[in-house]
Amino acid sequence: MTKVEGKVVTLEEAMVHINNGDTIMVGGFAGTGNPVKLINGIVNKGVKDLTLICNDTGLDESNVGALILSKLVKKAIVSHIGTNPETGRQLRDGEIEVEFVPQGTLIERIRCGGFGLGGVLTPTGVGTNLEKGKEKIEVEGKEYLLETPLKANVTIIKAKKADKMGNLIYHGTNKAHGPMMATASDITIVQADEVVEVGELNPDMIETPSIFVDYIVEGGN
Repeated sequence: MTKVEGKVVTLEEAMVHINNGDTIMVGGFAGTGNPVKLINGIVNKGVKDLTLICNDTGLDESNVGALILSKLVKKAIVSHIGTNPETGRQLRDGEIEVEFVPQGTLIERIRCGGFGLGGVLTPTGVGTNLEKGKEKIEVEGKEYLLETPLKANVTIIKAKKADKMGNLIYHGTNKAHGPMMATASDITIVQADEVVEVGELNPDMIETPSIFVDYIVEGGN
């Protein structure tokens, strides 16, 4: 089989695409499945004023929490911050802005961003603080909040396997956010545990097609 270099790059080459002020989506769930190699690359580059879109702000310096501890994030759009006390401290001290989004609503807003939809109607949050500043729409006598799309400059996610053109297979909780986040940014960078030649992946197992992937960095956490 002819070898194809495809989209595989070094960590340093991938970091060129992440800059001050970017909005960045990070895959993973409560620290599990975060693309730590890419996160450490961002920390080492020292970019600042990032807007983070993630399920949460992680736990500590071993995962997405490293972006918080390094004070690179000016705003976090997440479902919770309870596992990272430093996020809470920065919020209390006015060092970071946090937009809380229920988990189901978060992924639907990302879906809207990826698929060109104008928003999603959800009853979640009606009658709570989450409805502040949001448009309410009544459908068949029931009130819904209009939740707007989320998009990013760069998405970084982790995959179990990738071929050199960027077809991806995930493992575990990476399936929860990775496939949708890959659709909703200008650039998608994947950290893959293993990179194989084109044609080696079982087509029935591919969960993100290569059209959504721009760059691949090989190496596990």
